[in-house]
Amino acid sequence: MLKKPTPATPEKIEQISLDALVPQNHLVRKIAKVIDFEFIREAVAPLYCPNNGRPAEDPVRLFKIMLLGYLFGIPSERRL
Repeated sequence: MLKKPTPATPEKIEQISLDALVPQNHLVRKIAKVIDFEFIREAVAPLYCPNNGRPAEDPVRLFKIMLLGYLFGIPSERRL
């Protein structure tokens, strides 16, 4: 039998700030301060169709995910 989901109560919800979890001297924070990744969006803009098709994933976000995989030795996109 399919049950209706129970609504979340405030006791079951916990807000977590990623800023609080990542140390101030972490490599990812240092990279974010030094590199402006907007050049990626400009470089791949001609490869995306502006007026039809499904909305694309943000190419900057995809690049950052792949960079994290490379830096931290995660060999599989599935594990990212």
